Amino acid sequence: MVYPPLVQTPFSSLARTATSTVDVVVEHAASLVLVIDVTVDDALASVVFNIDGLDELSGQAWTLLDSAAVAAVGTTILRISPHLTASANTIAKDIIPPVIRVNPVHADGDAITYSVTVHQIR
Repeated sequence: MVYPPLVQTPFSSLARTATSTVDVVVEHAASLVLVIDVTVDDALASVVFNIDGLDELSGQAWTLLDSAAVAAVGTTILRISPHLTASANTIAKDIIPPVIRVNPVHADGDAITYSVTVHQIR
């Protein structure tokens, strides 16, 4: 059986001004930790990171966790696990589907430099 990597980087560190989505295979993950690292935000840009489950057959997505607006240099940690206590915008108590969609939604056209790393716990 082939497992996806335990750590994946759907968004490497890069200045971005627009929304794009990346689907990440997380098959067999019991829990996820997403690390969002903002290194440059000169224009006070703002991004909300939506983490969705994805049904590969229909293409339909459903919300697992939406972050609060990330609008400053720093590190934001998001967690998804059926074993944790839910906390608005930071922790989702939910099962992990085989594929998740990471969807950063930018509030405006201002540039913000960030990376997103997905850590799987099996």
